Amino acid sequence: MLDTLPSLPNVHLKTFLSSLTPLCSSHPTLFAPHLPALLSFLRALVMPTADSGPTPTIAKPFPATSTSFAFPPGQTIQQSDEGDAEAAEDQEKQHVRRAALELMVTLSEAKPSMVKRVEGWTPAIVRACLEGMGELPEDGLEAWLEADPSEESQEENHPQVYEQSLDRLACALGGKEVLPPAFQYIPSMLASYDWRLRHAGLMAIAAIGEGTSKVMQLELGKVVDLVTPVFKDAHPRVRYAACQCLGQLCTDLEEVIQDRYHRQLFAALIPTLEAPEPRVHAHAAAALINFCEGVERDALLPYLDPIVERLLKLLNPSAESGKPVKGYVQEQAITTLAMVADASEVTFAKHYGTIMPLLLNVLRNANEPSHQKLRVKAMECAGLIAIAVGCDVFRPDARPLIDALINIQNSPVDPSDTLLATYLIATWAKICQALGPEFEPFLPVVMPPLLNAASAKADVSVYDEEEDGYERDGWETISMDGQIVGIRTSTIDEKCQAFDTLVIHCSVLGGRFGPYVTQSLELTLPALQFYFHEGVREAACRLIPLLASCGKQSGTLTPPMVTASLSKLIYCIQIETDPSFVASLYKAVTDTLRVVGVHALTPELTSGLMDGTKHQLQNMAEKRKRRSVGNGVGGVAGPGGGGGTTSTDPNPSTPHYLAPDEDDRDEIALMEEMEEFALEDMEKALRMLDGQHPLLIAVASVRELGCHRYPWEGEEEGLRGPGDVQVARVIYSV
Repeated sequence: MLDTLPSLPNVHLKTFLSSLTPLCSSHPTLFAPHLPALLSFLRALVMPTADSGPTPTIAKPFPATSTSFAFPPGQTIQQSDEGDAEAAEDQEKQHVRRAALELMVTLSEAKPSMVKRVEGWTPAIVRACLEGMGELPEDGLEAWLEADPSEESQEENHPQVYEQSLDRLACALGGKEVLPPAFQYIPSMLASYDWRLRHAGLMAIAAIGEGTSKVMQLELGKVVDLVTPVFKDAHPRVRYAACQCLGQLCTDLEEVIQDRYHRQLFAALIPTLEAPEPRVHAHAAAALINFCEGVERDALLPYLDPIVERLLKLLNPSAESGKPVKGYVQEQAITTLAMVADASEVTFAKHYGTIMPLLLNVLRNANEPSHQKLRVKAMECAGLIAIAVGCDVFRPDARPLIDALINIQNSPVDPSDTLLATYLIATWAKICQALGPEFEPFLPVVMPPLLNAASAKADVSVYDEEEDGYERDGWETISMDGQIVGIRTSTIDEKCQAFDTLVIHCSVLGGRFGPYVTQSLELTLPALQFYFHEGVREAACRLIPLLASCGKQSGTLTPPMVTASLSKLIYCIQIETDPSFVASLYKAVTDTLRVVGVHALTPELTSGLMDGTKHQLQNMAEKRKRRSVGNGVGGVAGPGGGGGTTSTDPNPSTPHYLAPDEDDRDEIALMEEMEEFALEDMEKALRMLDGQHPLLIAVASVRELGCHRYPWEGEEEGLRGPGDVQVARVIYSV
């Protein structure tokens, strides 16, 4: 097949590669014998057309006059039919290039251990991604500076495709595989005279941070030393990329980078809040959000005043600039102020008197459609600041803020404002947390829309395979029996948020929530089987014992409500197949019994709980036994599943042991970790009933069947030895 492919026209080659990609995902091991030949063929396709010109991975000795540093080198293009034909051919080559890259990345995701054994596979993809990420247009800076980032097209542009591919590769293969080839090129890219290479190098570090974090953190100081000087770069897009890079690293290496290098990061980000370009200083503010999510309060406090001072300047720039502040800058400044307040807690009170009046002014007067996002960001900020400073500081402004929110809630609904309802629910919850029991009088205003959101049904549509319904924005799709089933994500996300908010109101208000216990419970019990959104089910599990407690304190809890709650939980235990949710169900049972007393378990309920527990134990035992004899992750290894490789079993009673490969071991470890959580919560429930319950022996027996008993236990995996540290040191020595 590979012998005939080079003769295909580009348009057919792209189609063939795209049709082959799903097979890579579903049956990756079919490609195992052909990987060296496949690499030889695909490597030429994923790289730009070969010539002697410089690229992101081939150093440039001197600046070029071309508007693109990618192959082919710059030439004067004649406006002719020949030029049009050449442009069309170049476009077809780009389509083939991206299709070939997608095939290689998909295969890497489907079977990482398989492609790791092919010399040159990972370096080829990494280099191809770096090449593609550097292919930005050289001109267009003025348009970029004036553009509103929130209004830019969400369609994947050329460099973004390669950036996402590099991210996926890093997540699939990990740091030991991806970092060495990446840092073969990144340092020289950051030192290049061409801003596009510097931009690409920074975005590459950001892209690989998540997948390589365990190895990268071993030499994180050198990465920080590479990135922070670029904040002084002359080109605004490079400084923007530096903000993106540090912000992403703060998320991917959360707490690690903030703890070790907060001084260097503050020294880079705080001055950038005063960058002359709105897009740059707004992105620096965005990076501070990621930073604050993982920073210790004591590390932030010395920098609190200069950060707040600069953020306030972004909200109200001096008249000297002569330019009105851009809306997206105000929105970002308000959002960052909220996160800084959340991280600094009560210390933020010194700035409260300056900021809260500004937010109230926005909420009262930002009524134009163009101010919709600004208004909801002001809501969010006011709520977080209220929590941070505490009830005593917030109390004088509580009523004005609540009145402003009531006015907004009662105003005519603008169909185009898709954010308002979500932010209102979230802000009411924050005010509840800030005021505590004092929030009770406002429940009649808050609860009707909240219960309405919690009662929402899943919006589901069914399409034929030929229809393009699955391409619709805001929908998640799954393929079932030749049909595409689409689920509107906004509806179920709002439902999940509503249940999370009910958890907050119950836990904060206690018995004062009593008038709403019955109605809330009627919505919560069916939500245990809301299979469209795991978050809804988890919130329902947390909510049931809280509602029982609220009902008990307020005197609104009745025996039928207790029986219905326990009966539903026990029924779900009997039928549930997800071990992580089994753990949540047992915890809900235990927490509910702590509230209502073990005597609430009637003989019938006790019998049902024991039946469900026996079923879960038997199910887990069978799964673990199948894994222990090597029959793949879920049982029997299929032709594409790659259930492992045959080896000699150290246990003679298992004559045909099939050792799981690296990919399967990771999946088995994750599965059994979830099962351990279930066994732990199951054990707690049984001990509550009887400290010597007979089923406790069965729990211990199933636990003994875990992966620590498998023949492959003890093999080196992850970052456990000095060799991994050595790898990390080597990759940054370039």
